[in-house]
Amino acid sequence: MLWNLNLRHLRAMSAIATAGTISSAARAISITQPAITQGLAKLESLLGTPMFERQSDGMRATAAANMLIPRIDRALAFIGSPRVTISQMRALLAVGEAGTYLGASKITGLSQPTLHRALADLSIALGCRIVERRGKGIGFTDSGWRTIRGFRLARAELEAGLSELAQLKGYETGRISVGAMPLSRARVLPAAIAAFHARFPSVKISIAEGAFSELIEPLRDGDLDLMVGALRDPSPGQDIEQQPLFSDQPAIFARFGHPLAGTSPSIKDLAGFPWIVPSVGAPLYAQWRKMFDACGIELPPVPVQCGSVMTTRQILVATDFLTLLSPDQVSVELQAKWLVTIAKAPDWLSRTIGISTRTGWQPTALQKAFMEQLFITAQTG
Repeated sequence: MLWNLNLRHLRAMSAIATAGTISSAARAISITQPAITQGLAKLESLLGTPMFERQSDGMRATAAANMLIPRIDRALAFIGSPRVTISQMRALLAVGEAGTYLGASKITGLSQPTLHRALADLSIALGCRIVERRGKGIGFTDSGWRTIRGFRLARAELEAGLSELAQLKGYETGRISVGAMPLSRARVLPAAIAAFHARFPSVKISIAEGAFSELIEPLRDGDLDLMVGALRDPSPGQDIEQQPLFSDQPAIFARFGHPLAGTSPSIKDLAGFPWIVPSVGAPLYAQWRKMFDACGIELPPVPVQCGSVMTTRQILVATDFLTLLSPDQVSVELQAKWLVTIAKAPDWLSRTIGISTRTGWQPTALQKAFMEQLFITAQTG
């Protein structure tokens, strides 16, 4: 339904709610009164519910309109120009996702000439170049990338509004997009998803796995609703809000039968073996380094840097490497006696696991329910 919307009709609907009458709205946005009336009728038909109650003294917004209009206003603000059409928005997002007109054509079903024309018209509407030739391919200008991000955020707002509208009409449908960093996948996130699905079986949950560096930009773009994992200190920026879920106490692990297994190793003993740790910049790397720096011990060799828990576990089993991980991340391997706990990390060495969202993000009722489930799961263990 999203791409069947008309941005001019949405702008008119918001203007009617603000002005109180169709005639006043027409003057405010420079659209004729018959055009607004016709556009509103088409919009209400598409959405399947009335947006206004026609009264003698004007137009009164329905509950559906009062819920949808804030989303519309936010989307229009992200789009930034009343001259942009939904077709231009769709074309740019498709080309931005695919990287080529051919790929965008396959995604949308639109012809390449149609996509070319839409982006050319968009450049004229915005008064700036969006796309530029780079050899045999294409690239986006700085203005193009900023526009893509604005359109992605606008799309997220409109999709949220349509989801809320469906819920108002009695349909608990929608999609929640979650970025999952390594630790979140061990226990809390899977348990929260299972509990949430039991309550809302028709809601689709999309999980994108990756490191912080891979997920933060999709979060900023609106492609992800929230991100779960180790929080950053300092914060990644004023545009990101972080909420703690629980504190994680990592430990030191190695293969079953490791020379240090069953001993009480000192920090010097631990420094005598090679390690596999995440790359510099990851919170776990900072904690690992802090463990040795606090004791004035030279850092042990790190032949392998790896952020994948699965790869780390496989390397541990086949070598005398040590690593620093959360017990939740290797619970199965510990039970199977493939790995053993060599030592606990110092009590002061902990990391905060939590939820990251865009600053000012307004979750739908279902998104809010999912976040509440994450907090419940984290507290109950």
